[in-house]
Amino acid sequence: MELSRSTYYYEISKEDAVARRNEETAGMIREIFERNKGRYGVRRVHHELINRGCKANHKKVQRLMHCMGLKGKRPKEKYHSYQGEVGKVADNLINRDFSTTKPLEKWTTDVSQFSFSWGKCYLSPILDMYTNTTSASRQKQSGCRL
Repeated sequence: MELSRSTYYYEISKEDAVARRNEETAGMIREIFERNKGRYGVRRVHHELINRGCKANHKKVQRLMHCMGLKGKRPKEKYHSYQGEVGKVADNLINRDFSTTKPLEKWTTDVSQFSFSWGKCYLSPILDMYTNTTSASRQKQSGCRL
């Protein structure tokens, strides 16, 4: 491309009018971003500029923040403790038949968690299924009458 030497130096010495117009807005964007400890993103900075009376399009704010390397902090992803089936599942030996003929034959338990101000407390009561049967069914088993 043929370009005279004087035209080349004239063009590179010209001041960028768009950059000059955006200097004030860029300064306000940086001040808002730093005042809020780097937490504000494009939307919040744009709304703060509007609240201060500066008319600026959100795309302009986004472009200027990108050029200045300003990125708002994103909230951390929430913790999910569920990991699916973990560990070994015991075989179903009882098949929902909770009746027993003698004590200490079948036991059941359940773990309950209680949260207190000083920490967590776990309760795991153990029940003998023999004591859960009604007295009438026990009488039938033993052959006694009332």
